Amino acid sequence: MTAVGAVRSFLSAITRNGVSLAGAALTTAAALLFFSLFAIESLGFERGPYLGIITFMVVPAMLVLGLVLIPVGIARERRRHRLAAERGVPPPRLPVLDLNLDRTRTMLLVFVAASVVNFVILALATYKSVEVMETTKFCGTACHSVMHPEYTAYQRSPHARVPCVDCHIGSGAGWFVKSKLTGSWQLISVNLDLYPKPIPAPVHDLRPARDTCEHCHTPAAFAGDRLEVLTRFQEDEPNTELKTVLLMRLGGRRGTTSSGVHWHADPSVRIRYRSDPKRETIGAVELTRPDGSVSTFTSPNAKAAGEGEWRTMDCVDCHNRASHVFRLPQREIDRAIAEGRIDRSIPFIRREGLKVLQADYGSHDEARQKIASGLAAFYAASHPSVETAKIDAAAGELGRIYASNVFPAMNVKWGAYPSHLGHTDTPGCFRCHDGEHADPSGKTIAQDCDLCHAALAVEEESPEVLKALQP
Repeated sequence: MTAVGAVRSFLSAITRNGVSLAGAALTTAAALLFFSLFAIESLGFERGPYLGIITFMVVPAMLVLGLVLIPVGIARERRRHRLAAERGVPPPRLPVLDLNLDRTRTMLLVFVAASVVNFVILALATYKSVEVMETTKFCGTACHSVMHPEYTAYQRSPHARVPCVDCHIGSGAGWFVKSKLTGSWQLISVNLDLYPKPIPAPVHDLRPARDTCEHCHTPAAFAGDRLEVLTRFQEDEPNTELKTVLLMRLGGRRGTTSSGVHWHADPSVRIRYRSDPKRETIGAVELTRPDGSVSTFTSPNAKAAGEGEWRTMDCVDCHNRASHVFRLPQREIDRAIAEGRIDRSIPFIRREGLKVLQADYGSHDEARQKIASGLAAFYAASHPSVETAKIDAAAGELGRIYASNVFPAMNVKWGAYPSHLGHTDTPGCFRCHDGEHADPSGKTIAQDCDLCHAALAVEEESPEVLKALQP
């Protein structure tokens, strides 16, 4: 039997019933669609995460379904003919593959060739589907509004060019499989609207920092001291500028000893703590020194002292918002004025801007509208001489600030995700360094003001230290 005859026989078998015909049509359409979409991507055209999902997940699933329908239809057709036959007819025997027959060999070769092609398509699609699921766009946008707050904050963070998977998964097959198993439940919760609002923090099953952060930020490096200038504006008419200058003792490991803030990251030092699930109230701290001696410091007032699980301290216990930074309104408006995004010459703009930022709004669109109308109404009544263009520009920037930190649909409000760096807006460092955590001998964890930094100027209009450094 010729190859043409084998193809005709195969086509005849799959076109004798609607199920096989539908399967063949679905398989052909899926294959053509897959190669077309793959060609579009290969040519470098810009695509969103949904196109990737369709190309490498949905279309291959359609192809598999079509392939399954073809033999199901043929078997169904044979069964129908068998049941229609007269009683007494022997049941059909299992097919005999006689490779001595030209027709059988040809059909087998056609089947093997088609299977190889389908296998290549499925293998490529599986690989690309994993690749798509590992992209930052997929992580941030495929789940609609669920990850919108985190994705927005990530895009304005210092790690905006670091893919999500580098921190949330890292290298190795073990954590990859674990992430996919976790993602399966996340997919179900998103589709059934079972996820909490806002998304809880911290992530308790996050991979340890030594496997992720420390690939770039080695704890063995010595950072020394760094000058930090903090700018704040008062709520008076001229929006008076005040500066605080700190010499941050970042320290790190030098030789065999460590100093400064990053003493906590010394590989020869081990710190564990026990806290509430949010890690905001720390009840007990265990310190293991390089010589092996151990001290446990317990807070007499912390409820978490007798509850919670022990955790080994790493980078994210202080840098808990390293890639998803949500700032407080006063910090945002001070930064915008300092960088010139809001005109400081507008009277009381710090006070009025903070007032409209802290109001409750049902959506980002409503916030932008009411922020603009609120500012316009105040300045029209109290300071009509201020240029409308300046007020409009300030309102636009305030709307952007609101939309970058507050997400009503996910119940993310100001302060929903506090940062543990510092101790001015949240307890931060004082979760441990509060002067109350003591060991059995009465020795407490130090709370000295110059332990982590030296204050060179505190809220001064014109600090002398900056004049000396920038004459």
